[in-house]
Amino acid sequence: MRHDRGLWVGGWMLGLVTFAVVEGPIAAQDPPVHRTEGQHQEPQGKPNRLAKEASPYLRQHQHNPVEWYPWGEEALARAKKEDKPIFLSIGYSACHWCHVMAAESFADPDIAKLMNEHFVCIKVDREERPDIDEIYMASLQAMGQQGGWPLSAWLCPDGTPFFGGTYFPPEDGNGRPGFRRVLQRLHGAWTEDKAAIVKNAAAMQQHLQRVLAPTMPPGEPVAELLAPVLPAARASYDEVHAGFAPGPQFAPKFPSPMLLQALLRLPGDEAMPMVQATLRAMANGGLHDQLAGGFHRYSTDRRWHVPHFEKMLCDNALLASCYLEASLRTGDGDLAAIGKKTLDWMLREMRDPLGGFWSSTDAQSEGVEGKFFVWQLAEFEAVLGTEAALLAQHFGVTKDGNWEHTNVLAVAKDATALAKELGLEVLAVQARLQAGVDKLLAARGKRVRPGTDDKVLTAWNGMALEALATGYRVLGDERYRAAAQQNADFLVRMMAKDGRTQRAWHSGMARHRGCLEDQGALAQGLLALFAIDSDPRWLAAAQALLRATVQHFGAEDGGFWFTADDHEALVARTKIAYDGSTPSGTALAVAALQRAGLLLGDAKLQAAAVAALRSNHALFAQVPAAVPALVRTLQFHTDTPREVVVAGEPGDPRTQALLEAAWRAFPDRFVVVHVHDGNRAALTRLAPWFADKKPLDGVPCAYVCRQGTCRAPVTTADALRSEL
Repeated sequence: MRHDRGLWVGGWMLGLVTFAVVEGPIAAQDPPVHRTEGQHQEPQGKPNRLAKEASPYLRQHQHNPVEWYPWGEEALARAKKEDKPIFLSIGYSACHWCHVMAAESFADPDIAKLMNEHFVCIKVDREERPDIDEIYMASLQAMGQQGGWPLSAWLCPDGTPFFGGTYFPPEDGNGRPGFRRVLQRLHGAWTEDKAAIVKNAAAMQQHLQRVLAPTMPPGEPVAELLAPVLPAARASYDEVHAGFAPGPQFAPKFPSPMLLQALLRLPGDEAMPMVQATLRAMANGGLHDQLAGGFHRYSTDRRWHVPHFEKMLCDNALLASCYLEASLRTGDGDLAAIGKKTLDWMLREMRDPLGGFWSSTDAQSEGVEGKFFVWQLAEFEAVLGTEAALLAQHFGVTKDGNWEHTNVLAVAKDATALAKELGLEVLAVQARLQAGVDKLLAARGKRVRPGTDDKVLTAWNGMALEALATGYRVLGDERYRAAAQQNADFLVRMMAKDGRTQRAWHSGMARHRGCLEDQGALAQGLLALFAIDSDPRWLAAAQALLRATVQHFGAEDGGFWFTADDHEALVARTKIAYDGSTPSGTALAVAALQRAGLLLGDAKLQAAAVAALRSNHALFAQVPAAVPALVRTLQFHTDTPREVVVAGEPGDPRTQALLEAAWRAFPDRFVVVHVHDGNRAALTRLAPWFADKKPLDGVPCAYVCRQGTCRAPVTTADALRSEL
């Protein structure tokens, strides 16, 4: 797993280069510091080129004494003209150790002088340019390192990498080479033995082209390929504290919503204890913001107790969908409540007035990681008075603290346990706890808040759009449908044109060509919204996106490239289907192609989805736990997917009953469309098979179809459920 607490290991693997400019072996260990002086730098002198960038993360570095360039032709041309190596720094706004390195090194005039004299320095926001990040992260891992952010890479003038690391302290210490010394030695190596560096960098480029665009044997996407999914999940499951991570440490531990969603869709109940235990453990732990809702990035320990405190839109969108789907599978209202709380956090704290959703909130405030979220017992007593003892028991708050002499809030005793101890009714205890939470939340709101990265990313907004549609589908809360419609309108108007997306939006400007995940996530989100409001506009927009995806991102073997055929040429073009913290672009595209193909009766879109499954056939047998989002598309493909058409006028309770029966059936092995007099003509222009889907003798009804061939319509919710 990647994370942004950088690890550094001296030397390249794969026999490409032996790094001798730092003397002696370097032990891999976490940086010894957890705090830094200030997250953002005060203005000092003339701003550098990053002042003109849209990315809030890049603009945070505009007053560094480093002569930063954004990624682009100007920087690359200068490196070639002056025959200087490139120092590439990749990070993102919510990355704690990115800010640490910026404060320690990039703000230091002496270190900046070394950087400016000997290197062309480029700063990249990984969230704006995932294409660049993927390439240089792969090179870092090829050097034998775990990878993470900040990503520090040194490149030849043509962009090929020859050395890299993550976080470097400014000076040697704690088994780590200092950034100053690394800069000096790499400059010396470039000056004295450039030919060897260039030769080895060329070998690295060839390696990257192989590993980022692997050739795999094709095969048929059949149900038998799903057999390894459950054993693979069990192999990394923490039997003590739930969740999935490599043992025996089982830390750091990430939420893994795509794996949980794949496990939810397995037949039988064997996987359900793992799923339910993991969802409950995450919800009760410090990973979950117990006051305001929303989930932090990951847990630093196996107990889900101490998180890395940043909050990402993508994580929360995926987890909201996961909790809501789990509530459908289990009937557990507590899981639905967590999904609702997560969506409410997104609406309250992450929503742009124009309808988009911002990217993240920082891990730190006032230069201290987690300061906004942690508590002292004395603060509890000051805010809660006589109720402090009850809330302290509930959240495990002690005088000595449960983390670095402070307290991370987690559920130590739930309302049922407290009620039993106190001899009270559970409802009475729940009311007291909620009143206490409200007071704590109000008091916390007066603190200095972590910064917000308020750029809008197409892919992450597509995931948020799908989560909001799922919220309406499961809970029936009109706020979520209205927010989804506003979000979709913003994305279709501002982020897509002629089927092609832009990656990021900020300050009224959309920038950077969209990648595969932008195309796929937006199409999938639009289709999820179409399922709950049946506005033909969303289906037409998804169709345009997917046709362009097949045309511009399709690979000869049936898979998909991460970048389009007219994208900027980089040192490698990637074509991999592994999930990271979000679903792979391949999985997102396949899922959207499957559903749009059914809705539109479009054989070409359906064939493109099947071709991608065939080309990635080997992954299901070899590494199913690494491709759970693609596993979900295989589950859909092998589960006889159907089309459910509800014909009836909006506002008729009989129509609504049929729609809710379809929306809340699980697993979702079908697509849903509501046809009525107001949209039938527009839908028929998109797909002629909608033309004859009308009520039965004036009574709302549902047609269950397979590739356009439909069974006799049914008129009751119970009859429809039996068909699904």
